[in-house]
Amino acid sequence: MGESNAVGDDVPITGSLTLAPEPRSLEALGRNHTLEAAVAELVDNSIDAGAGHVLIRFVRDGPRLVRLLIVDDGAGMSEAAINVAMTVGGERSYSPDEIGRFGLGLKAASFSQASSVTVVSKARGHGPVGKRWRIEQAKRDFGCEIVEPGFAAAQLRRNWNLPRARTGTVVRWDDVKGFPVIHGDDTVDRFLQDAMARIRTHLGLIFHRILEETDVKVFIDVEDDDEELIRQTVTALNPFGYTRSGAPRWPKKLKVGDDPTLTLTCHIWPGRSTAEQFTLDGRLIERQGLYVYYRDRLVQRGGWNGLTNPDKQLNLARVALDIDGDVQGMLYLKPEKNGVEVGPEFGPAVEAAIAPGGIHFSDYLERARGVVKESNRRNRDRSPVMPPGSGIPAKVRTALSREVSFRDVEAVPVLWADFEDDDFFEIDREQGVLWLNRRYRKPMLEQRRASVNDVPLVKTLMFLLMEHIFAGQNMGPRDKDNVEMWQAILRAAAKETAA
Repeated sequence: MGESNAVGDDVPITGSLTLAPEPRSLEALGRNHTLEAAVAELVDNSIDAGAGHVLIRFVRDGPRLVRLLIVDDGAGMSEAAINVAMTVGGERSYSPDEIGRFGLGLKAASFSQASSVTVVSKARGHGPVGKRWRIEQAKRDFGCEIVEPGFAAAQLRRNWNLPRARTGTVVRWDDVKGFPVIHGDDTVDRFLQDAMARIRTHLGLIFHRILEETDVKVFIDVEDDDEELIRQTVTALNPFGYTRSGAPRWPKKLKVGDDPTLTLTCHIWPGRSTAEQFTLDGRLIERQGLYVYYRDRLVQRGGWNGLTNPDKQLNLARVALDIDGDVQGMLYLKPEKNGVEVGPEFGPAVEAAIAPGGIHFSDYLERARGVVKESNRRNRDRSPVMPPGSGIPAKVRTALSREVSFRDVEAVPVLWADFEDDDFFEIDREQGVLWLNRRYRKPMLEQRRASVNDVPLVKTLMFLLMEHIFAGQNMGPRDKDNVEMWQAILRAAAKETAA
């Protein structure tokens, strides 16, 4: 009965020992990274290193994908620096502009995607250096292999189709887990098309401020000895990039708590927007909410963090928030830099925040819901139209469906055909097709490739002009007169284009 069990008593200690981590724990690093998130982590490292150009390259060997490379012309690393970079939890000092904090990014991102990770680099005043982690060896004894300096130099000197640089880094992933296991040109083509699009969208969103405000360039390409190099440029994708607000006198700023830098900038997108900056990956209900920036990187893209519940009526509501690290009691940056966690003081501080004019956060949410309702009401008041068919791109059809409802009838294709005369169009009510004269197609393409959905602007305008004529049983005198007038005007315009 003499033993104390009081809550406040100290725990008695008899000594200490060091318990080193099991090497096999490396396999668990970065398990929640997608391919695009892992690539973004390495691009972030390149930007931190002062790179002006970053290249993501898929390497293809015929019907197989064999590796992925991330190349930059940043400051590079010395022998000592690369040893720290390749150490799990390696400790180094970070400049105020860098986003790294825990020494896990390179390893977590790489091991989430590949079983073998090679890094070669060259810093000013130092020779080329390289290290390789192979997961099968590393999980036995944390063994990291030393790359032969000649090989490291050769990799750095390769013609990457980038401006020549004296310093830089190449990260190479081999045995990439997510690459297709069934080899074949069609399978690889589909994978590359999807993966490159996801990476381009993700990087364009995460780094949109850097891409907009600096000279940093990011490229994605595919290396294949049998094919011409196809390169894509990552462009900024600003989630607040609307041309006009969805509500007059918005956005508004709400100061949160006592920290003068903690400000919620509350935006309302215009209703039924089809802009890529709004639709992003299509999951709109996940993209409403807080957009948190840490040193100009977007570390959280949507989610309300308990401030309210996701709601389709809030799809137009996006809130920008800049932080420069953890805010005690309020916000804490996740180690993976893929979001923030909120403290107990955040919710009450947001509720108490007031924008000029006495606007509270609850007023903002209500206004955003109101814009959605107004947009839906205008949509219902519009007359239904004929559904567009082949010849009109899917994104245009989707945009049209957001603005108006479609009649429950056969779609109207807009297609090219050979005409015996120089008319610009022909209305084929019997087949339900709007035909355009093929002789005018080439000038409108302006050296772009012909396809079923080519010249989308002209086809869409023609559809909007003519669709109502397909809806009625007969063409009335006014319709016939309008068709003759449009034919004469458009014929003259088409001839000028072809001249």
